[in-house]
Amino acid sequence: MPLTLDEAQTVIAGAHDHANQLGIRVAVAVVDEGGLLQALGRMDGAFPLSAQIAESKAVGAALWHRDGASLAQVAQDRPAFFEAVGRMVRVPIIPGLGSTLVRRKDAVLGAVGVSGGKPEQDLECAEAGLRAI
Repeated sequence: MPLTLDEAQTVIAGAHDHANQLGIRVAVAVVDEGGLLQALGRMDGAFPLSAQIAESKAVGAALWHRDGASLAQVAQDRPAFFEAVGRMVRVPIIPGLGSTLVRRKDAVLGAVGVSGGKPEQDLECAEAGLRAI
């Protein structure tokens, strides 16, 4: 069963709560297994481009079935291949910390991407959001 809208919104709320604890403002995007946007939340004060960056992080994770750090390794090890695949999707793929997969048992349901803090903070927020569900 795919992630519900209520679950996606709970992920966003959990990530935002963690960002508040860190004293940062972030945008959080939740995408389905096909990389299509399911829910997006940009905190007041988060920079405008953070919403698009969060979505691009999430899309890459969902379509490659890899978290952001693993995706960054592919981009570094095989840049030409990564760039070619990146042209096949509707939004640019941004590798690096700040995205993680949403799983239920062995199935990948999608991904969450966060932007607005330092890379490590973005990842912390994404993981906090997942813990909320």
